[in-house]
Amino acid sequence: ELTSLSGCLLRGGPLSGPYRLRQFHLHWGSADDHGSEHTVDGVQYAAELHLVHWNPKYNTFGEALKQPDGTAVVGIFLKEGIGREKGEFQLILDALDKVKTKGKEVPFTNFDPSCLFPACRDYWTYHGSFTTPPCEECIVWLLLKEPITVSSDQMAKLRSLLSSAENEPPVPLVGNWRPPQPIKGRVVRASF
Repeated sequence: ELTSLSGCLLRGGPLSGPYRLRQFHLHWGSADDHGSEHTVDGVQYAAELHLVHWNPKYNTFGEALKQPDGTAVVGIFLKEGIGREKGEFQLILDALDKVKTKGKEVPFTNFDPSCLFPACRDYWTYHGSFTTPPCEECIVWLLLKEPITVSSDQMAKLRSLLSSAENEPPVPLVGNWRPPQPIKGRVVRASF
């Protein structure tokens, strides 16, 4: 079973030892039918959360990027819906409200990202690359089967972020996802 301990360590599943959390980030599109970087049976979700962990046996994150088992990324799909929204997701959006434009920073402490995990920990796993250049082939991907639900207001808040600086004409940040790539012989396994 895949477990995340206190939000900082990831262990279990296909991982040979514990991995440390380095950072997490989101990818989203301009509408709810695209934005995730993975698809399930050809279906894209509105957004995808990536929790990036690294293998501490390589001493530094930079060294881990050069190793085939250097990093492990948990991917969590976000879908828009009503009724069972992930309330903890609002904590991230409240912080993002203070950094709506390029170059801004805000402290974000005492947050345990494991609170964002769905109830079901079933996942698909494969060995692959980062989705941003230089696309290092160093990731054990763990893509959770069950999406988390966010409200339309929460998705609108994400889409209101800007890639422009405060004193520049506003440019919405809505295309920060890469379309799925050819599988290139990779084997995708399921935990269920």
